[in-house]
Formats: sequence, C-alpha cells, structure tokens
Amino acid sequence: MVTVLVPGPLRGEAGGASRLSVDAAGSVGAVLDALAAGWPRLARRIRDERGDLRRYVNVYVDGEDCRHLGGVDAPVADGAEVQVLPSVAGG
Repeated sequence: MVTVLVPGPLRGEAGGASRLSVDAAGSVGAVLDALAAGWPRLARRIRDERGDLRRYVNVYVDGEDCRHLGGVDAPVADGAEVQVLPSVAGG
C-alpha cells in the first residue's frame, strides 16, 4: 500500500481527500496507474496523454523528486509516501 498526498488545489479531483491509499508499488508509473483507476480526473491533472508527468507537476517519493530518480520509472517501495505538488505561479 502506498499513500498519495494530495495538495489543496487538486483535492476537488480526489473527492476532497488529502490522502489516498493505493494498492500499488514498484514505480511512480504503477502508483499513478492505480490512482487513475480510482480517480481518473486527478490522474489527468498529473500526467499528459503520453503518460509523462505534466511539466508543471512535481512528484516526490519519500521526499525525493522523482525526476531525479527516473521519472515515472522511479522506484516506489510498499509503504512509501508519494506527494504531488503542482507548481504555483504568480506575479
């Protein structure tokens, strides 16, 4: 089981939940696939049509940026915490 932490701006796509549990491990892609099965609207906000992470979304596995660990192929152990953070812009 992996815990996905959902930030405030994306909670509407997750039924208001701040934490979601998915029965997936192995890679970020596997976790996001499991997330898509239960919350497809949330998954579309995280990945593009090709399955790549959207440019403005950061995903961390136990505090480490997954882009430095292999992107969607980054390893995710059972019991890990995956945090999704959309970039915030303003001026």
